[in-house]
Amino acid sequence: MINKYHRTPYILEFKRSSDMNTDFLRVKEDEANEQHRRIIEALKTAATECTFEQINFVAERRGAVVEDDFYNKLEKLNVQAGKRDKMLLAHVQRICEAHDTVMRSYYQQIHTSVCERHSEDSGRLGLTRRR
Repeated sequence: MINKYHRTPYILEFKRSSDMNTDFLRVKEDEANEQHRRIIEALKTAATECTFEQINFVAERRGAVVEDDFYNKLEKLNVQAGKRDKMLLAHVQRICEAHDTVMRSYYQQIHTSVCERHSEDSGRLGLTRRR
């Protein structure tokens, strides 16, 4: 995203915290900043007329988002006040959908693994199904 009036390209990073640390927001912010530090330094060297800023959006492990932090970042991006609630809702919905996909995959793998193991054990014991 670029603020063309101030020549400020924003690098947006979306992180999800998997820890239960009460300070998860700061920890993930620091992690994201370090992750992109070299890229941003290279961009600053290549385009000295621009000011590059990184904005990190962080969600807690269960999909919770710190509203104040989210709204402050949208404000920094000059998002109109009337659109912020819709963006927060869409953001949380996407996080929940991603969480659901991960959980479905996990349970499918567990179920498939258990069924395959049961089938292999039955075959070794000479058991067959009744017809």
